[in-house]
Amino acid sequence: MRIISPIDGTLVAEREPATAPQIHAALERALTAQKIWRTVSIAERARYCRLAIAALAAQTREIAPEITLLMGRPVRETPREIKEAEVCAEYMIDIAERYLEDIITQPKTGFRRYIRREPLGVVLCVAPWSHPYLAAANAIIPALMAGNCVILKHSIQTLLCAERFSHIFFEAGLPDSVFQHLHVNDADTLRLISDQRISHVSFMGSSAKGVAIERAAAGTLKKLTLELGGSNPAYVFSDASLRMSASGIAKGALFNCGQSNRAIKRIYAHEDIYEDFLDALVAQAKCYKLANPMDPSTTLGPMVSPQKAMAVKTRLDAAIAQGATPCIEHAHYSNASLGPAYLPPQVLTNVDHSMALMTSETFGPVMGVMKVKDDAEAVHYMNDSLYGLRASLWTQDIARAQAIGEQLQTGAVLMNQSTHIDPALAWGGVKQSGCGSLLSELAYTQLTQAKSYYLRIA
Repeated sequence: MRIISPIDGTLVAEREPATAPQIHAALERALTAQKIWRTVSIAERARYCRLAIAALAAQTREIAPEITLLMGRPVRETPREIKEAEVCAEYMIDIAERYLEDIITQPKTGFRRYIRREPLGVVLCVAPWSHPYLAAANAIIPALMAGNCVILKHSIQTLLCAERFSHIFFEAGLPDSVFQHLHVNDADTLRLISDQRISHVSFMGSSAKGVAIERAAAGTLKKLTLELGGSNPAYVFSDASLRMSASGIAKGALFNCGQSNRAIKRIYAHEDIYEDFLDALVAQAKCYKLANPMDPSTTLGPMVSPQKAMAVKTRLDAAIAQGATPCIEHAHYSNASLGPAYLPPQVLTNVDHSMALMTSETFGPVMGVMKVKDDAEAVHYMNDSLYGLRASLWTQDIARAQAIGEQLQTGAVLMNQSTHIDPALAWGGVKQSGCGSLLSELAYTQLTQAKSYYLRIA
């Protein structure tokens, strides 16, 4: 397992994958540890988790250049991810006792009735490189708080993050084998998923890999939380603030070089403001500085690999061949000397839903903009997708936004926001964007098994 930096193609780290005996031993250790961990009080679990998250936050300065080296995100962006991970973890820790306590039913003479939420057992967290700490923490912390043991399998590109998680939990004094990480290849990951000793799988990544996970779990009847791909739409209403919408949508589309499940991919602008909005959006996109991501002033780094950059460029070229018009001139970005993973941002007009750019997930710094005549047409196009993760609405009319939101096939509706994540709200999608929810109280429903007690008093 080799990590090649997208910055300059150098070898960052190399690891041997876990062997079959090592995987078996890790599973057995987790099963043994879970018998004790499930009896530990929620308050004590919270103490360990808070110490671990505090240790992670304290290492932000050390983590930032490491993440940049691994996957190319500008070094200035990492503190935000660590802070989001900290906020989400603290929230999930804070609400755990309330949402893991027994559910007491209406009194019934002569009986005691309640529902207990019991841990599932061993949870496998399969984490992505795109948000290596946030995505992992959002799966790990609620699982531990619910009394499960956790095995983390991180993306090969960011496997050093898995090692850091093990280190911070060790520093926190977490009992042995309650948390473990394994470096395994795709084939062994699927075998892990099909193993009956794994009770739950939490995965964030592409829809194709989500389908493979679902197939691997078939017949095991285990719970799955799959947060998959998205082709997230934005609708700019006729009353939208041009400054706010252009800035927010550019940020939502170009954060992490467009390599984010939260990223805006396709934009629908009302005909009354289309031209002005387009000018403002292109101006915002041109403000991004494509350069070495280790430079604190860089706002756009390379994609995670030259292969990923080429895949996005191929889709971009295909759309242009079908009639799409690029709005940013090649001359604006002089990136020839940076390397093959660097891809300038692009805004395309004259796009339609015959183009893969507007119907499939394009994991890169590219946005397509379409003009729509009214809300009904916008809703039609926003729903015309295999995905349904997030949708953003840009307007000054909250009632109108709510009305439109009720018509959208999506896991989340945002108004005048693009990348925000709120741990009090469920994180998940519909259609090919997945099943189940990370975060919020709903996460604890999925990470526990309900056991009903019906006790007759003699």
